[in-house]
Amino acid sequence: MSPTLRAAIDTATGGRKRAVIYCRISQDRTGANLGVDRQREDCKALAERNGWDVVEVYVDNDVSAFSGKLRKDYRRMLADLELGTATIVIAWHTDRLHRSPTELEEYIDLSERRGVSTHTCQAGSIDLSSPSGRMTARILGAVARQESEHKGHRVAAARRQKAKAGLWSGGLRPFGWGVPTGETKKKTVKGTGEEIDVPVLDMTKLVPEEAAALDAGTDQILAGGSIKGWVRWLAGKGLLSTQGKPIEHGTARDLLLRPRNAGIAVYRGEEIGKGKWEAAVDEPRFRAVVAVLTNPARTTTPGPTPKWFGSLIYECGYEGCTQTVICTLAGGGNYPSYRCQNQCGGGRKAEVLDRHIQDLLIERLSRNDAAALLQPAPDGVNVAALQLESEQIRRRLTDLAALFGAGTVDMGQFTEGTDVARAQLEGVTAQLARAAVKDPLVGLVGVPDVRKAWEGLDLDRRRTVLRTLLKVTLRKPRPGRMPDGGYFDYDAIEAVWKR
Repeated sequence: MSPTLRAAIDTATGGRKRAVIYCRISQDRTGANLGVDRQREDCKALAERNGWDVVEVYVDNDVSAFSGKLRKDYRRMLADLELGTATIVIAWHTDRLHRSPTELEEYIDLSERRGVSTHTCQAGSIDLSSPSGRMTARILGAVARQESEHKGHRVAAARRQKAKAGLWSGGLRPFGWGVPTGETKKKTVKGTGEEIDVPVLDMTKLVPEEAAALDAGTDQILAGGSIKGWVRWLAGKGLLSTQGKPIEHGTARDLLLRPRNAGIAVYRGEEIGKGKWEAAVDEPRFRAVVAVLTNPARTTTPGPTPKWFGSLIYECGYEGCTQTVICTLAGGGNYPSYRCQNQCGGGRKAEVLDRHIQDLLIERLSRNDAAALLQPAPDGVNVAALQLESEQIRRRLTDLAALFGAGTVDMGQFTEGTDVARAQLEGVTAQLARAAVKDPLVGLVGVPDVRKAWEGLDLDRRRTVLRTLLKVTLRKPRPGRMPDGGYFDYDAIEAVWKR
């Protein structure tokens, strides 16, 4: 803006100087803008005492100047000052404007070019046109930055101390924990400032139905089930996330992979010991679930989820073909039929074939000697010793990090030591997983009513039992009517027991 135009504006406003106000608060816990409102009132009072006209107020609420996040209104203010909107900036304190040396230097440069002066309610005026004024601003900025860094270290130390003590560090209630104590506390509703009573939760105690869900999900994965199957189970039980939303696949997977489930405390992604809360599952089963779900070889269903019992499991037996079959609609779309993916021969009615195979499985699992089908537990696996070894290796990793931080070991020694320790930890975890993975037949062998237990399984679990016990091959059927009067050739269904 030219001096002539600026003078014309000053004349139009009675010669009063034009000022803008900048307000910022880095953390608004209530969401009611109370801190910003107080700053605005004090800054307006300062402008009134000095006879300045406030032409604009810029507000960045709940944004830190130290974090490096974009402050939209601050950038808008700089752009307006560049255009000559005002010649005075009012802030409650210099640390409301800057805690970054880079931002301060940019502000000093603009102030010199545009003749902008800065005034604060708490630190007085800052003359950025003089070397001593700029030095003062830089010192105040350095002090503010040191204060932010010190506060950050204090907060981080407090969080680590809480984590090491196994205490909940705050945030959203974790699924599985948080039993009402009967007491309440005041909470301010974000956006309205209204105070309401909310129950105080004991974060060390398990919520029974949610803990049972975590236990069931762990069991399902260890018995060969899938995340999708558990998601359907959760929906069937009407269980939602702690935010009141349906639990989807990604969230469900994350829930089962939390060390918290086994009572393990974590800080910045590293396990640091036992937490002081009730565990939802025991550690060997948790380690086993982690091993299963993070296994790179695990199939993650690249295509649509199979909807039929034998789809992609039954094999075609036409003239040496070993391709698996899929289920499609046949008979003008009237009934589902299994057909070879290589288009060998005709189809088999899916409902008839599935019922036949499931009857075979249920009959075998109902026999008195069904227990012989169960795989024995791994020999020589001492779970207690493996857990102790796991804890010792994790402690060694923590000690190595501390030694590297203190400069006692160099990068090469640290890398070599951690690589060896992590390799050993992977081996121990694999053995724990091997010991904890459940035989898919558990829950079907020895129960009073196998058929009822079978009908209580979801499709994923049934398909896992099928893979475990039977190899089903569809041979070429005989033409015409069968001896039983029907047209389905049961003799062309070859079922070979794997156990």
